Amino acid sequence: MKTIGLIGGMSWESTITYYQLINEGVKDALGGLHSAKILLYSVDFFEVEALMSSGEWDKAADLLGGVAARLESAGADMILICTNTLHKVAPQVQARIRVPLVHIAEAAAERLLEQGVTRVGLLGTKYTMTQEFYRDKLVERGIEVLIPEGDDIDLVNRVIFEELCLGVVKEESRAEYLRVIESLQQRGAQGILLGCTELGLIVSDKDVTLPLFDTTEIHAKKALSLALEA
Repeated sequence: MKTIGLIGGMSWESTITYYQLINEGVKDALGGLHSAKILLYSVDFFEVEALMSSGEWDKAADLLGGVAARLESAGADMILICTNTLHKVAPQVQARIRVPLVHIAEAAAERLLEQGVTRVGLLGTKYTMTQEFYRDKLVERGIEVLIPEGDDIDLVNRVIFEELCLGVVKEESRAEYLRVIESLQQRGAQGILLGCTELGLIVSDKDVTLPLFDTTEIHAKKALSLALEA
């Protein structure tokens, strides 16, 4: 079994899900008392979010690159950045290490195509929804990406940072998310990509008629398959 290096804490609410899903997957695959070989470095999200907000992406890249290098030195065979937004600096992080960085958007594209989805509605932070670093990974695979319109971009982003990253789930926010999803469906989305690792906290399959693709689950299972492959 290979060792998985997780860069977590962004936020720690979703990092818990990564740890749980990977270990459950190892248990299901190997049985008995088996559990995953994981190295976890949990950053202070306050510091990272401050760099994001101020546009200091080079500093964010240096911070996460240093963490990735530490995990590699400690024995990690692969690295996961346990958040969608910080994949903006994935190329810089990969340049600091020799082991592979498992890219969350590439894993998501694989899953979407496996399910025959070529037009997807993307929810996430404003960075993920509006910037090319993430959407291009989907478009390169022939997937059309739809994002919310107008003020709904700010709504989705605000709920992530002001509520979900703090572990707060409000019913009125859930209702607004479902309204946004309905709008994306009316525009032709064949599925909804939860492009923020906290979004599984607020919407689930039982809430919608479109298939949901949770990037936390997708990313964790991709790492699991790589860790267990012969």
